[in-house]
Amino acid sequence: MENYNFVVGQEFPDVKAFRSAIKEAAIAQHFELRIIKSDLIRYIAKCAFEGCPWRIRAVKVPNAPTFTIKSLEGTHTCGRNAQNGHHQASVDWIVSFIEERLRDNINYKPKDILRDIHKQYGITVPYKQAWRAKERGLVAIFGSSEEGYCILPSYCDQLKKANAGSIAEVFTTGAESRFQRLFISFYASIHGFLNGCLPIVGLGEIQLQSRYLGTLLSATSFDADGGLYPIAFGVVDVENDDSWMWFLSELHKALEMNSESIPHLTFISDGQKGVLDAVKRKFPSSSHALCMRLLSESMGKEFKNSRLVNLLWGAAYATTTSGFKEKMAEIEEVSYEAAKWIQQFPPSRWALIYFEGTRYGHFSSNIDEFNTWILEARELPILQVIERIHSKLMSEFEERRSKGNSWFSVLAPSAEKRIIEALAHASTFKVLRSDEVEFEVISPERSDIVNLGTRTCSCRDWQLYGTPCSHAVAALLSCGKDVYAFTEKCFTVASYREAYSQTIHPIPGKLVWKKPDEEPANDNILIVRPPKFRRPPGRPEKKRICVEVLNHEKHTVHCSRCYQTGHYKTTCKADAVKGIEQF
Repeated sequence: MENYNFVVGQEFPDVKAFRSAIKEAAIAQHFELRIIKSDLIRYIAKCAFEGCPWRIRAVKVPNAPTFTIKSLEGTHTCGRNAQNGHHQASVDWIVSFIEERLRDNINYKPKDILRDIHKQYGITVPYKQAWRAKERGLVAIFGSSEEGYCILPSYCDQLKKANAGSIAEVFTTGAESRFQRLFISFYASIHGFLNGCLPIVGLGEIQLQSRYLGTLLSATSFDADGGLYPIAFGVVDVENDDSWMWFLSELHKALEMNSESIPHLTFISDGQKGVLDAVKRKFPSSSHALCMRLLSESMGKEFKNSRLVNLLWGAAYATTTSGFKEKMAEIEEVSYEAAKWIQQFPPSRWALIYFEGTRYGHFSSNIDEFNTWILEARELPILQVIERIHSKLMSEFEERRSKGNSWFSVLAPSAEKRIIEALAHASTFKVLRSDEVEFEVISPERSDIVNLGTRTCSCRDWQLYGTPCSHAVAALLSCGKDVYAFTEKCFTVASYREAYSQTIHPIPGKLVWKKPDEEPANDNILIVRPPKFRRPPGRPEKKRICVEVLNHEKHTVHCSRCYQTGHYKTTCKADAVKGIEQF
C-alpha cells in the first residue's frame, strides 16, 4: 500500500493524473471518497465513512498544468471490507484497468476481469459492469461498429490498390445505403487455387457477435500438403438461401476472371438446402459432398454413442460395397433408430465408395481451422474481422512460401509419406503382367488388377486418393516406370510452391486514407451505414426453460362474452361478426 500513500507537496502532471491516483488509492485501500469540490483548478475530498477524519486538498500550480497536494488531514479510522464493491470502481476505471490486457487478448472474458480485479484490489464488482467495461474497451481500442461500416468502401479501395487483381466489393440496400454484403478474394489466393491446389472447395459459415451481428461465409481448399487454403470470404447481414446464391455467384465470377475454363470442382458443405441449390445452379458440372465431420457430430448428438460414430466413419472410408454394407449392418445391430436416421442422407453424398466426384481422401471441409483465425475477433467491428483475416493470410503465405522452398522432394511431405509406405508394402508383392498396361498384383491377403493406362486399381485406393497404391507401385516398378510420374500434379512440391507464389500485400494505415467527408461532393463516394438490425444493448440474456415448464399442461382460456375457448373477451370478434351480418 506504500504506492498509494500521499504527502503534502506531492505533484502530479495534471488534474487527470491526480484524479486517477486518488481513485486508485481509494479502491486499493478500501475506503469510499466523498468529493466536495472537483474542477480544473482544485480538488477537495474526504472519506465518506461517518466520523473518519481523513481529508485531502489539491490545487493547480499557477502557469502550469501541474497539480499539487496542499493539505492532508487525519488518518483513516474507518473499517474496511475486502469483499464488498466500491463506488469508485466505475466502468471507466475498469476500462483503464483492462485496456492493455484487452489489446493482448481480445477474448479477455468478464469472469477473468472480475478475478483479476479481486486478486489485485480485493474488491468485487458486478458481472454486468465488467461486461460493459469490456464492450467499451473494445470500442476504445478498435473503434465503433458504425465507423467500421462507414470506412469499409475506402478499405476495399486500398486493398485493391495494394493487391492488383483482387476483388473487394461492398453491396448495400435501400435508399440509406445500409450494409448488406461484402465479398473479398485476393488475387494471390485465386491464382494459387487455380494453379496449385486440389480442385476441392469447402463452404462454411461462422456467426459474428459484434453489435450488428452478421455471418461470415467462406470458401476454402487444400494445398498439396493438405493444409487449409482460403480462396474467398464474405460477410452478409443475414444468412439465407439468397446470400449463398450471391456468394457462390461472386466466387464463380472471380474464378472465371482468372481462368479460361473453371476446372471440375468438388464442393464439401453442411448440406443445407440453400447451399445445395446455389452450388447446383452456379457450378452445375461440379460434385457435392456432405461434410463427414458435421454428419458424425450430428449422429453423436442424436444418439450419444461413440461406437455408432466410429462405425459411420468406417462406412464412409470403405472402398468396397461389401465393406460399406458390413459397417451399415453393424450400425443397425447397435441401433435400429440410428440406421433409420442415416438413411435420410444418401450414401452418394458422403460414402467414398458411392461418391461420383473426386475428394482425394478429404471427407471434411476443414472449415473449423479457418474459423479459428477469427474466433476471438467475432465480437469486433466488421473492419477488424477483415483485417484479422488479411493479416493471417499474409503471414501464412509468407511462412508456407519459405517452407515450400526448403523442400527438395518431388511430392509434398504428406504425399511423399504415402508413396514411401506404398513402396515398403510393394516389395513383398508378386506381379503378373497381362499386356502393356494391365497387371495382376498378388499379395498374401488378396489379388488386385492394376491398369496403368486408366490409372486404376481394383482396390480403388489409387483413383480415390490420387497417389499410386502399393499394388500400382509394384506394377510400376516391375516395368521400370517412374512412380512419381503417375501421381496427380496437385500433390507435387512444384504445385505447392505455385500456390503460394504470389504475395499478399498490406494496405496503408488509416491516416493516409481519404475519408468520405473529405472527398469532393461530385465523386459519388459511397457511405455505408450499418444494417438496421442490431443486437439489443447490454449483456445478452440466456433463455433457460425448466423441465417442469415444458411438461406443464397448457391452460385453456375462455371468453366471457361468447363462451368459446381459445381467446379472451378483449380479443373476441363476436360483436364484429354480428355487425357485419347486420350490415
